[in-house]
Amino acid sequence: MRDHPHDGAAAPDAHPHPSGSGDDAHLSGAHPQIPEVWHGSATNRVQWLLAAIGVACLALGVQLAVDSRWTSSVVPLVMAVVGCVAAGLLVLFGTLAFVHVDVRVDRESMEVRCGHIGVPRRRIPLSGVVGVETAPWVTPRHWGGWGYRWRPEQGMAIVVRRGEAVVLTLRDGRTFTVTVDDAEGAARCIRSRIPAPTAAS
Repeated sequence: MRDHPHDGAAAPDAHPHPSGSGDDAHLSGAHPQIPEVWHGSATNRVQWLLAAIGVACLALGVQLAVDSRWTSSVVPLVMAVVGCVAAGLLVLFGTLAFVHVDVRVDRESMEVRCGHIGVPRRRIPLSGVVGVETAPWVTPRHWGGWGYRWRPEQGMAIVVRRGEAVVLTLRDGRTFTVTVDDAEGAARCIRSRIPAPTAAS
């Protein structure tokens, strides 16, 4: 299955307006309208396969605990059961938490929620952002894997699939990267709400 960006992630109000107003805006060179609140998301369905592995580990642990015929010693049995259950829970959380991401940009902040229950979550005030750009192709190789990543020389990233991403430059010089569909729409919305950089005198 593919994990490329999905189409149709444009923000509300970004569709052409009736009565030819969208064509007029295009001819006049006007920029697309900036929504009051921008919403975007990204999904990687491939990670459901890893979630299935986690379920299998949990099932194996339960089966060992319920239907085990190990009679020589209980210690190996307990270790096997605990190992299978712990591995299953770890894989399940690591995949389900980062199989999907939602990004919301309003006038004060950008909020990122991971997974279908919104955890982990990160909120970045736009007052602490000094620059924003898009990256056309971000992969787990750039950050050392999927999920919530941190690299001392770069900053933080939430990577749920390969493809386009929004990259924020923070006041401390670090960056925050999140893979999201219609990254340019998000960057345009954020760019309109942070102070323009001043030219060096």
